Amino acid sequence: MSYITGVGLTSFGKHEGSSSLDLMSKAASLALDDARLNRDDIDGILCGYSTVSPHIMLATVFAEHFGIRPSYAHAVQVGGATGLAMTMLAHTLVDAGVARNVLVVAGENRLTGQSRDASIQALAQVGHPDYEVPLGPTIPAYYGLVASRYMHEYGVTQEDLAEYAVLMRRHALAHPGAQFHEPITVADVMASKPVALPLKLLDCCPVSDGGAAFVVSRDPTTEARVRIRGCAQAHTHQHVTAAPALSELGAEIAIAKAKAAAGVSISDVRYAAVYDSFTITLAMLLEDLGLAGRGEAAARVRAGYFSRDGQIPLNTHGGLLSYGHCGVGGAMAHLVETHLQMTGRAGDRQVRDASLALLHGDGGVLSSHVSMFLERAR
Repeated sequence: MSYITGVGLTSFGKHEGSSSLDLMSKAASLALDDARLNRDDIDGILCGYSTVSPHIMLATVFAEHFGIRPSYAHAVQVGGATGLAMTMLAHTLVDAGVARNVLVVAGENRLTGQSRDASIQALAQVGHPDYEVPLGPTIPAYYGLVASRYMHEYGVTQEDLAEYAVLMRRHALAHPGAQFHEPITVADVMASKPVALPLKLLDCCPVSDGGAAFVVSRDPTTEARVRIRGCAQAHTHQHVTAAPALSELGAEIAIAKAKAAAGVSISDVRYAAVYDSFTITLAMLLEDLGLAGRGEAAARVRAGYFSRDGQIPLNTHGGLLSYGHCGVGGAMAHLVETHLQMTGRAGDRQVRDASLALLHGDGGVLSSHVSMFLERAR
């Protein structure tokens, strides 16, 4: 058993003059304060990777920078699924008695500390070095291919995809830390610059500076008790050229195992935090996870099903698409927002009931998946 005892999140956008370690430290300090713990209480550290600071020992570099001497340190790399993978690892370590309080942290100054071309080149290496990378595709290009196939198979339109961008922007308007605060419409998404057809600029998450952190503990440290109830992973492929059929991707495998581990069903879920690097990512994952039927998620978005006052509020901070995306910390913001919702501290964004939450992370091009259920314990 383990609890998420504290969370910390910086604003996303431009942080001129802040390094990745600075942003990680700021988020970590917020998380420790939230958990009412001191640095000496932390005996485990899990650190996400950084493309801006690709040090081979980033976890211990951060530990030194932050002034802690953990008995366990580990750096993790599974793309966008890293945040939840680290959470699952922290849960396992705490449950096994290896550590009592594990700090999970990530952050990057990807917007101000790395050129656009360098960022594109670094992320493109997710492709196969012989069969994909030499052809020049970028991450948006890979997802554009996936989107085209998905639209063909399930009758999804570009306007359908635009609905997710509009929803995430609407949610971001209520969060002061979000990178974007200008409302958008479906027409705005459709009129935005083509990036990798059928994906337009507003179908894609931005590049951001930011940091996120949380503490996973063996015992509650405050009156806010959020427990990790069950989690699971699935890794079906690495490269697009080796991917299985769209109906056989890892999200369905991971959620099935997580439901079994947690002893819950999708109908029990009251809040959802789902990875949304692109609108097609969110569309596919919502349907793979069972939150909507195939090709039907957009209709649910239009009907308000995933709005803040809907049946299953989704990414109420604005997600990667509008809160921003600073690498590993981008997806970790989903968990921070979930914790705030579950503990009644989301302010104007507060939903009616977040007693049981589903979180899902996606790494690579729908390659690595982590599903997780959190519950508000009494």
